[in-house]
Amino acid sequence: MKKPLLLTLLVGVSLAATAQQTLTPELLWRLGRLGEMQVSPNGRTVAFTATRYDLMANRGNADIYTVPVAGGAVKQLTNTPNSENTLNWRPDGKLTFLSDEGGSTQLYAMNPDGSGKQQLSEFGDESLGNLKYAPTGKFILYTQDVKVRPGLQDLYPDLPKADAKLYDDLFYRHWTSWEDEKASHVFFQPLGDDGKPTGYGKDVLDKEPYDAPVRPLAGSEQLAFSPDGYLLAYTSRKLMGKAEAQSTNSDIYLYSLRDNSTKNLSQGLAGYDIEPVFSPDGTRVAWLSMATPGFESDRNAIVVHDLKTGRHEDVTKGSELSAGNVRWSADGKTIYFVAVAEGAEQLFSVPSKGGKIRQITKGLQNYNAFELAGADVAICNRTTMQSPAEVVRVSLKNGKETPLTQLNQDIMGAVKLGKVENRRVATTDGKQMQVYVIYPPDFDPNKKYPTLLYCQGGPQSPITQSFSYRWNFPLMAAQGYIVVAPNRRGLPGFGREWNDAISGDWGGQPIRDYLSAIDAISKEPYVDKDRRGCVGASYGGYSVYYLAGHHQGRFKTFISHAGLYDLASWYPTTEETFFAQYEMKGAPWDKQLARSYQEFDPQKFVGQWDTPMLVIHGGKDFRVPENQGMEAFGAAQLRGIPSRFLYFPNEGHWIQKPQNSVLWNRVFFDWLGRYLKPNGQASK
Repeated sequence: MKKPLLLTLLVGVSLAATAQQTLTPELLWRLGRLGEMQVSPNGRTVAFTATRYDLMANRGNADIYTVPVAGGAVKQLTNTPNSENTLNWRPDGKLTFLSDEGGSTQLYAMNPDGSGKQQLSEFGDESLGNLKYAPTGKFILYTQDVKVRPGLQDLYPDLPKADAKLYDDLFYRHWTSWEDEKASHVFFQPLGDDGKPTGYGKDVLDKEPYDAPVRPLAGSEQLAFSPDGYLLAYTSRKLMGKAEAQSTNSDIYLYSLRDNSTKNLSQGLAGYDIEPVFSPDGTRVAWLSMATPGFESDRNAIVVHDLKTGRHEDVTKGSELSAGNVRWSADGKTIYFVAVAEGAEQLFSVPSKGGKIRQITKGLQNYNAFELAGADVAICNRTTMQSPAEVVRVSLKNGKETPLTQLNQDIMGAVKLGKVENRRVATTDGKQMQVYVIYPPDFDPNKKYPTLLYCQGGPQSPITQSFSYRWNFPLMAAQGYIVVAPNRRGLPGFGREWNDAISGDWGGQPIRDYLSAIDAISKEPYVDKDRRGCVGASYGGYSVYYLAGHHQGRFKTFISHAGLYDLASWYPTTEETFFAQYEMKGAPWDKQLARSYQEFDPQKFVGQWDTPMLVIHGGKDFRVPENQGMEAFGAAQLRGIPSRFLYFPNEGHWIQKPQNSVLWNRVFFDWLGRYLKPNGQASK
């Protein structure tokens, strides 16, 4: 039986007052994780989900809560063994959600106080998700998987137990999933006067072999109803095989419920076009748009399309900011969005017809997502490096923040944390680089500490004030390490020149930036130069392998998770080959071989490896396939370098299952402890 949230908070106050504890991997999985947020039609109530995990059961469960926008008590509305998700407020003020408590995913409604729960749908057993209501409440849209091509048993019906996969083209797997005979399609369905779906769902992409939304990480943010409910916008990348593997060109499609016609609104825009949002009067559609085909980390412009004239324009033209989470003001005159700036995610606004961009918030925190509640209020998901996500209210006039929830006060209030410094370090080419330095609890400048250089992945994923459950800096610091986390070349939030400089130069200036950061912080008397380690994942894992052959004795150990070891073998085995083509600036078989393969391929420098290394990889990592980790581990072993291989057969690019995550951390810290001995800090 779960504790009511209010009781949990009261108990937490008592615990915080009587005990202090250290952040541990197990404790991270006790934290409630904020999920969706939806503001009621009258702007007075925020509904949200929070997931709590059972480590022994190796699973999580999401429940629904509400809190007044004006502030007040948090109320828990559901307390079931099944997760509730996909929140929507109906125009009549009732709250709807999806749940599989009856054995299949169905639509439910309840009153804002949690009473009167009613099942509304009788959908079949096929997977269903991303449900949204039309603003009028007359229609819903949702996604389901639909069979669009023959499967193996269709081709060979006399071999029903054959266990194989058969492909004639690329893009046969993506992220963690193999291509099969199904695609995700968008459906819409009318609702009766009783709020229940009537008739049948209409497949908007009938007989098309494409996915909508774009898989694998996209969701309902790529689907939208017009204010009158008769137009439906969706995102799809209508390409197949090699064409899909080699292009980022997704588009915004407009489907009319009146005549079943479909129109491509972003025709001629060559990169990613995603997340359509209708203006309040229904005459315009805004979305996020990247200009460069094949470059997944290009600037996200905000494009506004006029449905009457058919013209669109970039209302953020000339800005260095890359936008996200676009929302229209109620009068349609202003667009609000979030963007990374100087190592934190902030709120911004721009006139909907273009003009001067205004930064609304400042400070060292992330506003990761938001919804509007009235003319001057945003309800935000807020984090820092040291505090997990909470719901806060932010004034759009002056950026003032007011907390609305304390989901984890019972745990985090009792945790002893060190300080986080926001520093600047000079690079080898005379620029200033932001570096976060995270210190252990009870840090004593008169002692010497083992120190970790953290190498970020992406390669264009910024280090911000997010609270990570995968690479948690306060958790590393709690084990006795100083953590050095540079926003090196290639990370957004510092202008386009800084962001774009990494492509084609993976082993060049970004690596020099890493060395500048660790060398600068190592000048501090409390850094033990004889106990330094280097860790990272994805591009960060690549950086580890590359630095292992170039570090000139700086580090005593390395840890690489999901790192790229052999660029030539990685290129044809990764799934999104557009990424490899753009970042490497060519293929490994080109007559004019790109610099990436000649100068920056880690496997070329294995003869210079001389430092113990832990290699971690997932069997379902199709972005950086498992052979990369196996090759690196094999090379280290055959060269007689102390090394260890941690392999997760059923994890992808990230480790997501609770017990696997705890195991990951235990092996991670055990390995560091062997070579850096964090509990043996020596006095000067």
